[in-house]
Amino acid sequence: MKNLKKIMTPIAVTIGEPSGIGPEVTLKAWNKRSENNLNPFFVIGSATILQKQAEDLGLNVPISVITSPHQAAPLFEKSLPVIDFAYEVDFKFGLPKTETAPMVLDAIDKAVEFVINGGASAMVTSPIHKSSLYSAGFNSPGHTEYLASLSKKYTGKDYHPVMMLASDELCVVPVTIHVALSKVPEILNQKLLIRSIETVYDALKEKFDIPFPRIAVAGLNPHAGEDNSMGTEESDIIAPVIEIFKKKNIHIFGPMSADTMFHKSARAKYDVAICMYHDQALIPIKTIDFDAGVNLTLGLPIVRTSPDHGTAFDIAGQGLANPTSMINSLQLADKLSRTDSAAEKKLI
Repeated sequence: MKNLKKIMTPIAVTIGEPSGIGPEVTLKAWNKRSENNLNPFFVIGSATILQKQAEDLGLNVPISVITSPHQAAPLFEKSLPVIDFAYEVDFKFGLPKTETAPMVLDAIDKAVEFVINGGASAMVTSPIHKSSLYSAGFNSPGHTEYLASLSKKYTGKDYHPVMMLASDELCVVPVTIHVALSKVPEILNQKLLIRSIETVYDALKEKFDIPFPRIAVAGLNPHAGEDNSMGTEESDIIAPVIEIFKKKNIHIFGPMSADTMFHKSARAKYDVAICMYHDQALIPIKTIDFDAGVNLTLGLPIVRTSPDHGTAFDIAGQGLANPTSMINSLQLADKLSRTDSAAEKKLI
């Protein structure tokens, strides 16, 4: 197995917000690499910051500075490979600083470049703090949209990414993502919903090996509009789209009332829940499986996953961060990148 790992293309991990728990869960994931059978990965960011965090947290993680992804695999068993941007800005746990913003964004940009050019098989993004990034030119609503703009930079193509949150207990997709709740009704339309469902359906079949995906679709309004007495989006937008897919013999149903579709017996009837807005999707999965969920982006030319938690400034630097979501993100990125490689070979 060790020989196999040494010849595999590694995964690129971005450092994320250094004053949060991203570096901590990355360091802990490396410490648990053997028991979780993790294939090689490397971090893009600051070797100094990672080494300082390891020392502050009492983690025995040797750091090896590399200049190219292909150097990562031979070093991975005995040290954590890091592509070092030589940012040595001081930081304090729980207190983000704008001085680290260029490093955080450069790491994301470089990871996308590596994956598109074949140097890395996939990317795993550590949590970012958007407010700290605005001074460095970050103007996207979130990570997902930023990755779409970077992908276009390298390929010249437009992308319409779909965010999926996945765990063993539940998979959810918000159709509208990082927008104010008041804007959702004006953004939500049949074209957006169709595109989102198509992307999810294809991913479930091709990447998750589900031959006949079962898709549940939530309503927008309380009680799914209750016969238009509390809104008409269900009858005007959502129900017609569901009928389109039913005519294609796709197992899809709804609009469902969001307050009754996430309990255990309801979840057993579908593989993914299509939700109309951010919190409608993220509240149930974070409640059900906060420590293990993975955020993945569908509809891009790269494989990207991320822990399904934020920077957690309240516990940063205390050694309390649970690395399970990071470990799951690395494992899923590895699995999805293998699927992508197999698909490319099949097309060739």
